[in-house]
Amino acid sequence: MERRSRGSKGRPPSRRCSGACRSWPWGRIRSCGARTWDCGVSPGCRSRSSMAGERARLSEAKRRLLEQYLQGDGGRSSPETSAIPRRPPGTAIPLSFGQQQVWLHAQLASGMPLYNEAITVHRKGSLDASALERGFNEIVRRHEAWRTTFTTVDGRMVQVVNPPPTVRLPVADLRGLPEAEREPEALRLATEDLRQPFDLARGPLLRARLVRLGDDEHRLFVTLHHLIFDGVSIYRVFLPELAALHDAFSTGKPSPLSEMTIQYADYAQWQREQLQGERLSKLMAYWKKQLAGDLPVLELPTDRPRPAVQSFRGATEPVALSKGLTDALKALSQREGVTLYMTLLAAFKTLLYRYSGQEDILVGSVTAGRNHPELESLIGFFLSTVVLRTDLSGNPTFRELLRRVRETTLEALSHDEAPFEHLVKELQPQRDPGRSPLFQILFSLEAPLAPLDPGWALTQFDVDTGATKYDIYLQLDEKPDGIVGRLAYNTDVFDAPTIVRMRRHWQTLLEAVVADAGQHLGQLALLTDAERRQLSKWNDTSRAYPHACVHELFEAQVERTPDAVAVVFEGQQLTFRELNARANRVAHQLRGLGVGPEVLVGICVERSLETVEGLLGILKAGGGYVPLDPEYPKERLAFMVRDSGLKVLLTQAHLRGQLSEFDTQVVCLDSSLRADSHERSTNDRSRAEPSTVAYAIYTSGSTGRPKGVEITHRSLVNFLASMQAEPGLTANDVLLAVTTTSFDIAALELFLPLMVGARVVLASRDTAADGRQLRQALATSGATVMQATPATWRLLINAGWEGTDHLTILCGGESLPRELANELVKRGRSVWNMYGPSETTVWSTVYQVSAADGPVPLGHPVANTEVYVLDKHLQPLPVGVAGELHIGGDGVARGYLNRPDLTADKFIPNPFSETPGARLYKTGDRARHRPDGTLEFLGRLDDQVKIRGFRIELAEIEAVLASHPDVRDVVVLAREDAPGERRLVGYVVAAEKSPPPLPELYRFLRDTLPHYMIPTLVGLDALPLSPNGKVDRRALPVPELVRPESESCVAPRTPVEEIVAGIWTRVLGVEQVSVYDNFFDLGGHSLLAMQVIAELEEKLGLRSNPRELMFQTLGQLAAACDERLHALEPSRHGNV
Repeated sequence: MERRSRGSKGRPPSRRCSGACRSWPWGRIRSCGARTWDCGVSPGCRSRSSMAGERARLSEAKRRLLEQYLQGDGGRSSPETSAIPRRPPGTAIPLSFGQQQVWLHAQLASGMPLYNEAITVHRKGSLDASALERGFNEIVRRHEAWRTTFTTVDGRMVQVVNPPPTVRLPVADLRGLPEAEREPEALRLATEDLRQPFDLARGPLLRARLVRLGDDEHRLFVTLHHLIFDGVSIYRVFLPELAALHDAFSTGKPSPLSEMTIQYADYAQWQREQLQGERLSKLMAYWKKQLAGDLPVLELPTDRPRPAVQSFRGATEPVALSKGLTDALKALSQREGVTLYMTLLAAFKTLLYRYSGQEDILVGSVTAGRNHPELESLIGFFLSTVVLRTDLSGNPTFRELLRRVRETTLEALSHDEAPFEHLVKELQPQRDPGRSPLFQILFSLEAPLAPLDPGWALTQFDVDTGATKYDIYLQLDEKPDGIVGRLAYNTDVFDAPTIVRMRRHWQTLLEAVVADAGQHLGQLALLTDAERRQLSKWNDTSRAYPHACVHELFEAQVERTPDAVAVVFEGQQLTFRELNARANRVAHQLRGLGVGPEVLVGICVERSLETVEGLLGILKAGGGYVPLDPEYPKERLAFMVRDSGLKVLLTQAHLRGQLSEFDTQVVCLDSSLRADSHERSTNDRSRAEPSTVAYAIYTSGSTGRPKGVEITHRSLVNFLASMQAEPGLTANDVLLAVTTTSFDIAALELFLPLMVGARVVLASRDTAADGRQLRQALATSGATVMQATPATWRLLINAGWEGTDHLTILCGGESLPRELANELVKRGRSVWNMYGPSETTVWSTVYQVSAADGPVPLGHPVANTEVYVLDKHLQPLPVGVAGELHIGGDGVARGYLNRPDLTADKFIPNPFSETPGARLYKTGDRARHRPDGTLEFLGRLDDQVKIRGFRIELAEIEAVLASHPDVRDVVVLAREDAPGERRLVGYVVAAEKSPPPLPELYRFLRDTLPHYMIPTLVGLDALPLSPNGKVDRRALPVPELVRPESESCVAPRTPVEEIVAGIWTRVLGVEQVSVYDNFFDLGGHSLLAMQVIAELEEKLGLRSNPRELMFQTLGQLAAACDERLHALEPSRHGNV
């Protein structure tokens, strides 16, 4: 198909298109210049009858556009088809809209060669250097754009056309160099020229250098500022004119070129007059509709955080598609009624979709902008920037995506004259100095070069400026032997290996769509075969471990070291033999109560020797234990007892009263059991198997109630055996255990030492929460290993702990900040970052930390564990790309107790395993693989958070608050308004117009939730909403101490109250407190409570308990301190 322009009848159609930077994939449909329209209907490939189906699928507007094309009518109105007039002499020449955009953007990158562009003319055959120089000067004379400079007149930018200069072409003769060194040296010279800035006011805005590589091989390197040219200027005007002039001048002939009828400055003046009023309004109306709503920012995985201000530093990576693949893509495009450009763009958008997970993707491109016949032979900058917004929702097939891309592209084409700066001004996108507005990715395809003498060729990707305008710019050029191009990228955020992988993945997608365009986007192959093999190798963690139960491994250790000390607590200790005997007594009694395999037994004890003997006793009886924290609210304990179906509960005598309401048989470990006979303390077969449940541990649940995770002996033994090897534990070690049994990581602290013959030293709850006491415990216990959360390690450092050379530091439960990691590295023998959800048995990955910068990795999987980073279609993602972390292997739990629906949702069949029944656990954690195979944690996909090691579902707190009759709306966030101080904040709106009753809500929460889940409450009249009606979480205020009107602030009345109030205000960061305030209600938490306790001890000489802060008001705490001061030293009280 071809179309002839008005006024050029009889002229053969050009075989060039004016794509992006010549980059649009086809000629302008509305262009009056003759050319083919490569919109999926190529000359000689599609008959008019075959177009009928295509027309039927197009919208009415685009159908009319197509009919106009077929009839040889661009449909231009008279202002566009009338001749462009010459400008009046002596008038100030404005910049065109495109030039103005370039000039403004260039000012942002002052000193960077951001808009310096390089072209390379290749000449094979004889060359007359003087004729070439003369021809180059003739082109500069003919085209005013190449002798234009830019200045300011009366506050407005104008272009100034200067008299024709004499341009000298310096010649570098490299024939004296070894042949292998000539090309690199030529590129070095060209790069040197390219990276020199231009003076836009003084000019000239071009440079040229001729390089002789051989007797019959030359390169003409030309550097130009983008203000004075575009790709069409080079491919369709400059190179043909240069070749014609060289051939004429070298044979003594005059110029064969006719004089220009108009110049670029005439076009700029004309464009300003045309694009205004109703015409501009119609164009803007389309774009405002097309780009309505919240414009997404494409979040591609980066190698570094984005700088606050864009530096425009960049680099390039070459791209090459084989001729075979290029031909297959052309054939696919023809079959689907789209252009090659559309197919390449659709595949590129698929890559961005798979990398980001986003379904609304904006990519920039440019059209040639030469929509008038006189412009065809002009040199200048005519490009128009357009935004191509594509909806990729619903996991469409690639064939369907092609239809969406075609629709969007044709619409953009018919509205491409809208000046980009007007678009930005009208849409008012949120400004970010670190990104370009509206889009950060640019895509272009150059059309095939028009035929020339075989001795002349042109390339534009040889030389790199070291700058880039966008995060990524994929520039492609169609050549006879395939598609070539380059990926320009922002080096502030991307490393070269990342871009290399991106290039490979795009090519893999192209190969996949050629094979089957009917595949859904989520199923298209993304990884190369080599990458799939690498992922498999990283998951090759198969290791042998005992086919036994945990208590059997302990019993085997008892046989090996019966008299070695097994466990120590506050001056008491038990040998392995003694501990085994006590645990056997517990087991015998439990069997008598009906405990056996698959029977769960509750254990609610304070940390003590009874903790260990009770846990072992339950396992020896064949049962599984359910830890119940005595500090939990009664309502939460009651739910756990009911949900797990407990019939037997182990406890201590002093706790029995608070458990009396439960319908269970209660056994007191410290009073009910007696050593009645030797037989009762001997081992007995438990009948438990490795597949039997070992424990069920409750974690926070998003539905408003906790959920129990069932772990088998097999999973627990595999975990312990893995930990024995790495990080490692031997019989010579002493492990200081600081974790409550309701936290699953306690399994490592209690069972691993008992399995290998090491010693466990139990720290009391108070010791574990007090930095100074913990520091003392580390020193006196001789500990060689301690496991704790980052919060506890920070507490220890803040208490003045300087480290222990022989200590192995295990850190897990929440993200390990790099600053803390580096501090720990200085203080111990080794530091290990541990990661894993309860659903995959304590820790699933480990990483030995060394001092460094950047995030601390999660590491590699432990033995017999597999980790996969998958997208929402369960496809593995490449290195560096974020997805949901899935964990498989022998550590995967059975599921959630009595929750088959939730189990089926979170524990899914493992598509990568050949083992029958193998499953993956969907962690809900965002992660990515690093090039070395280690994992990096990137946050949560949901509202689950970790605070001081506790796993918390924000939705559970919201559900509890929402159940209160006085609450209408609620949002709970985890905020970090001060570095390292992360806290829960609940924003509540009252059911009635009066302020929400915060004191009542605090009491309600304390009766329902553990203390670590109680947020600071903030009352609001209404929740702030974003324009789309969602809660605007960024607009929620920083919590301040806002006291209900009904509750007056009573200032401190006694000297002790003043001391306590002073400590509270300083630690909590509030201005005033009332004697009726509770520390935790004001935003305090356990770590801040330890600061208060330390300061109280320093100022008053009194040691307080964290529970006093939790359950007492300031006045009550001060009164208790007063009373103790009187009892200890009455005379001191008067001196306070």
